[in-house]
Amino acid sequence: MKNLNVTININDDIYLKDPTTTELGKKILFNSIILIDKLGIEDFNFKKLAQRISSTESSIYRYFENKHYLFIYLINWYWNWMSIRIEIALQNLTDPNEKIKRIIKALIENSFINMDVPFIDEEVLHRIIVREGTKAYHHKTVDTDNDYGFFLAYKALCKKISLVFLEVNPNYPYPKTLASTLLEVCNSNIYFAKHLPRLTDLQFNNDLEGMSNDLFDMLYTMTQANLTYDHKQNSE
Repeated sequence: MKNLNVTININDDIYLKDPTTTELGKKILFNSIILIDKLGIEDFNFKKLAQRISSTESSIYRYFENKHYLFIYLINWYWNWMSIRIEIALQNLTDPNEKIKRIIKALIENSFINMDVPFIDEEVLHRIIVREGTKAYHHKTVDTDNDYGFFLAYKALCKKISLVFLEVNPNYPYPKTLASTLLEVCNSNIYFAKHLPRLTDLQFNNDLEGMSNDLFDMLYTMTQANLTYDHKQNSE
């Protein structure tokens, strides 16, 4: 896929100093992705990151208050990146059903768009999202983080998808619920296929394209079933 030279804007309440403005900041972002992927967010810390980049913990604290804020930064980067990918996928489309197909493909495709951002490995970041993305908001400070606007990028992504659902069925009563469910089901079933196979019908093997096709069929069927279900008739 083509390179995309775009700017991703992150809520400046998440960081103390914009990491994209210095070489050290970019090293922090790049290597934190590598370490979180390797260790998991629980075992990741600034001491290990400082050792990896041959710097000091104090230098990292100049950019982020703690590892949770750094993790939130990376998650927001991913959500914004995904929103851009969907915008590109929907260009020049008018058929809402075709838009849904493109959205699902953007969520699951294995060949990622090269954003021409050398300090972010999008493929590894996607792997982190699949495995640990929900930890960004499944924690005790979620309400405070929400007050600071840390999840606006995720909300905007869900809204973008929900508006397409309403193009298909303007009377559908749960477009935002279906949008967030689509995102969660996509990631959780990839994870289940790899680690908890009895929780999904997907088969994880070396045929990644085949798994992507199966996941697409499952998600598209689920979406269409929801959008065509007559809620009013059922309630009578």
